[in-house]
Amino acid sequence: MRPLLHALRLLVGAAPRAMAQGAALSVVVLLMGAALLGLSGWFITATGIAGLAGIGIAFDVFRPSAGVRFLALGRTAARYGERLLTHDATLRALAALRVSLLRAHARMGGRALARLRGEGVLTRIVSDVDALDGLVLRFVLPVLAGALAHVAVFVALVWLIGWAVAAVILGTYLVAAIAVLTWLGRRAMAPAAEAETQAQILSRGVIDMIRDREALILSGGLGDAENRLTGIDTQARAATARLDRVERHAGLALAVTVALAAAGALVAGGMLLSSGVIDPAQAAIGFFVALALAETLLPLRRGIVELGRMADAAARVMVTSEDAAKSARAPQTLPGTPLLTVATPKAAFTLGPGEAVALTGPSGSGKTTLLLQIAGLEPAEGVLIYGVAPADMDETDLRHRLAMLPQRSALIAGTLRDNLTLAGPADEADLWEVLDAVSLAEHVRQRGGLDAMLGEGGSGLSGGQARRLAIARALLRRPQILLLDEPTEGLDAETANAVLNGVRRFLPEAAILAALHRGADHPVFDRAAML
Repeated sequence: MRPLLHALRLLVGAAPRAMAQGAALSVVVLLMGAALLGLSGWFITATGIAGLAGIGIAFDVFRPSAGVRFLALGRTAARYGERLLTHDATLRALAALRVSLLRAHARMGGRALARLRGEGVLTRIVSDVDALDGLVLRFVLPVLAGALAHVAVFVALVWLIGWAVAAVILGTYLVAAIAVLTWLGRRAMAPAAEAETQAQILSRGVIDMIRDREALILSGGLGDAENRLTGIDTQARAATARLDRVERHAGLALAVTVALAAAGALVAGGMLLSSGVIDPAQAAIGFFVALALAETLLPLRRGIVELGRMADAAARVMVTSEDAAKSARAPQTLPGTPLLTVATPKAAFTLGPGEAVALTGPSGSGKTTLLLQIAGLEPAEGVLIYGVAPADMDETDLRHRLAMLPQRSALIAGTLRDNLTLAGPADEADLWEVLDAVSLAEHVRQRGGLDAMLGEGGSGLSGGQARRLAIARALLRRPQILLLDEPTEGLDAETANAVLNGVRRFLPEAAILAALHRGADHPVFDRAAML
């Protein structure tokens, strides 16, 4: 329940005034509906009795009919205002939540980011945010408005008719509604969560199959992939079918509750009528009001059914949004301190402007981890940039000073220019200069220039060419500190030599730290640091 409450605070806090106004209008809608049906029932009964008594011509039909019209029009206007305010506030809250989630993923550790699959994250964010869409609109507001409406109707019925009718209606709705909705919540929680999980797995599976369709066709695995997706779809449909059965049973129970409340009001009103406490028109009010109060109960069925989906979504969303909400501190960097200081149990060195250090060590010794710590993508102790720990620096300032080329670099479907300028715009001359620095300019010219298209994931380039394009993108930032994780992996010796010389030529004043398995003796490096 805690994640749900956190999500509720976030959604309501985005536009509290509009949400409060919408909640007030929700109560007004329910009260006007009950008053409309109660007045209509009284009016019909009273006019019938007056006609039977032969005094119909003396009966005042104008004021009750005016009241009916007022309540009908007022209810319509209140419903429109309620939908407008609550939906607008909810959409604004969900927009803020999407930004919060994307920021949270951007602040994840470097290894976690490397394992992320864009389509999976996007599918999960879209589905989770869509699930929380109903938390306020289909659960919280109906519960709150329904409870307040029942209290107000109870007071009004006590004043108009008496305790007996009011107590029967309130007691029937209260006891039966709590029992039915509690049963529904317990029975629907598991299938709702399972249906949502299977639907997300199915979405990701379809995306994977479409993306890998060529390989699946060539390997003859398309049929197996289709069978796997069919199995997942079958499980999702089975969970949805179980959920639908539970919802239908609950709907039947709620309909019986409404009938029992109306029947109880009719009996209680008849008893008061037979004792002469009220007249027939007053006795009809309780019956029709009991029917009108069904509007407070039936909409809750959908909200309760989706509660399992909402709870799972809130549990995932709130963990990441809490992390994203933590604001980074921004202390001033200390003048006169080294550009980069590393003093960890595995390594100790400093790095100044224009210096280049080759980071070496056996596989698993922690070279990549150290680079991630310097980049602020992993927790670190003993790493300082201008005397300040990366985690304590302002995020914008850190990214302005530092750029990192990870082992796994992402390219997108689009032009070569699009891939180079992902981090920001650049002049045409700078683009060609950086391509020349990584020995890629001639190949780009042969492809038709910077506007040549690449496929999904940068397909159309060899592994080495894609690596050099990623290096070029990092160089365009012109950082003060450049971190390179295996920059020459997949390159032949001649191309690797040209790339390393080009990097130093393009960034003569930058501090360069490169994790390498081979090539640490290259002249571009001033020294090597062994882990």
